[in-house]
Amino acid sequence: MIYLLLPAYNEQDALEPLMSKIERVMHEMHVPYRVIVVNDGSTDATERILQELGTRYPLDVIKHKYNRGLGETARDGFEFIAEVASPGDIVVRMDCDDTHDPAYIPAMAAKLKEGYEVVTTSRYAEGGGQIGVDLYRRTISRIANLLLKACFPIPGVWEYTCGFRAYRAAVLQDALAIFGNRFIDLKGLGFTGTVEKMVKFKLMGARVAEIPFVLRYDQKLSTSKVVTSITTLGYFVLIAKYVYFWGDLGKEWKLKIEERKRRLYGSDGRLSEQAQRVS
Repeated sequence: MIYLLLPAYNEQDALEPLMSKIERVMHEMHVPYRVIVVNDGSTDATERILQELGTRYPLDVIKHKYNRGLGETARDGFEFIAEVASPGDIVVRMDCDDTHDPAYIPAMAAKLKEGYEVVTTSRYAEGGGQIGVDLYRRTISRIANLLLKACFPIPGVWEYTCGFRAYRAAVLQDALAIFGNRFIDLKGLGFTGTVEKMVKFKLMGARVAEIPFVLRYDQKLSTSKVVTSITTLGYFVLIAKYVYFWGDLGKEWKLKIEERKRRLYGSDGRLSEQAQRVS
């Protein structure tokens, strides 16, 4: 089973074409799937369109009465999926504005079957790129990713800020068991939660890979929700908070992480054969 998590805020124009693309890719993969949309207090026709799409597609909707931001929206979606998914299921989080092409999902799923636990799409891998992103935003994003790479190095990974990722359901379930409500803790600092998840998985010792990806910002069908200054501030707060395990809570997390590593990984750092099974 593949669960697709779509945070949505005023995405009335993108929902129909995106759901059609998802359906086509899932049909070609011959896998059952379910789409989980978290409607984050949309004020346009998003709610009405989701109701109509629910009659045609396997769709569940979680509704926020008020706009709470991407961090809380993603958290609620991941917690819902973690409750209903089997450990061997795949969870894909992607943006709802049609800038993330579902055509990359088969390659992400294939990487998971190689024994990785998290697979991120990457503009910076060979063959990746971005279309329709202005020079200022490209520059800020590149600098941010290099800074995060320096502070939280993950072998073979250069993309920390893109939210288009695939996960083993088991690694999400483990993350929630370890960090609880603090899995996505920096909820008021723009899109920082996207990076925070990657940092938490790095702290857990999860095996992470990336595949090349072209961000199609020229296809974006809604206005941007990113406030660059707030998100940039969030990255510095994130670095200060997680570059080291601080205090008693940090010690508690470290003990739980070490127990997880003993349970899942061999002496070479690879997942055990049983843990590698992805349905």
